[in-house]
Amino acid sequence: MDKLTDLKAVTDEIIGAEELEILVTSGEKINHYIGFEISGLVHLGTGLMSGLVIRELQKLGVNTSFFLADWHTWINNKLGGNMELIEQVAKEYFLPALKVSAQIAGADPEKINSNFGSELYHENDRYWQTMVEVSKSLTLSRVLKSTTILGRQESDSMNFAYLVYPPMQVADIYEMECKIAHAGMDQRKCHVIAREVAEKLQVHPLTDAKGNKLKPIAVHHHLLLGLQKPATWPLPEGEEKDTIRSQMKMSKSIPGSAIFIHDSEEEIQDKLRKAFCPEKEIEYNPVLDWVKYMLFPILGEMNFVREERFGGNFTVKSYQELEERYASGDLFPLDLKQNVANILTELLAPARALFANTQAQNLISTIKENQSR
Repeated sequence: MDKLTDLKAVTDEIIGAEELEILVTSGEKINHYIGFEISGLVHLGTGLMSGLVIRELQKLGVNTSFFLADWHTWINNKLGGNMELIEQVAKEYFLPALKVSAQIAGADPEKINSNFGSELYHENDRYWQTMVEVSKSLTLSRVLKSTTILGRQESDSMNFAYLVYPPMQVADIYEMECKIAHAGMDQRKCHVIAREVAEKLQVHPLTDAKGNKLKPIAVHHHLLLGLQKPATWPLPEGEEKDTIRSQMKMSKSIPGSAIFIHDSEEEIQDKLRKAFCPEKEIEYNPVLDWVKYMLFPILGEMNFVREERFGGNFTVKSYQELEERYASGDLFPLDLKQNVANILTELLAPARALFANTQAQNLISTIKENQSR
């Protein structure tokens, strides 16, 4: 049996899957990390999707960790580029939010380590040497193309500091000796670079127990669709599928697009009620996207409640079964949205409780005031 079956079920891609299976079988220590800009509020696509992958990695005996990328946040001018605010939000909001999200997804938050960029870089010559060594393996053109990992468009006129960001992110992987680099699919370009430079590094390469150089394995989870309606619907003929899905992805800066892990019951219900959810549409339906990639992996099965005149209650044990019901018209959009809202309201109760105090609410208000895309 494939040892990675359950991990593959909660990821879109594993670059180096065969290498990972060998590592898992060998019993070697395997460090994992997923890094986060401290860019604003934590939504489901950030928290729960990361937590699902961590859950499966923990089952494989992997040492999991969150990396709070405060320097990257500062470089990318998030939270106004205010380092004092970035560090406060990282420690008092972001890390607790990530841990409770992992708990909700079924991971053990007590087994997740945490690292901060400012601590990793402080008085650390080896890190900066590695960053320079990575940079020496890259052309300017390659770095420019990879700046899309910042969520920005490639441009010759962009701030020069943005060009430092990709090689720093690669150096993070090597300095923390992470054999698994984990992120959403939007970080793929950086992880490909990390694998490409692996054999060239001399200062601090990634190695196995025998000293052989290794490439970091790249694990990418799915990017959830946002609840907003596409700019054009029905979609024009000839549009590339990946382009469409990229335009529809969840964004904290688009009102109603995302549900945040600490949203109130009223906010969850309101956002789902207004969600784009066309009848019988499967591929570009954000509510079904959430069910397929997030809720089924967490719950295993789903119970639906509806009035007898609309068919009564039912339970589905696979996403395929639910998809067939929806595509046939047996399940209406309103019933789907209402049930997903109710399920999420219950699932997110621990996060709401964690951030219910006045101090947390004040910090959340501050983040909203300073949040940028």
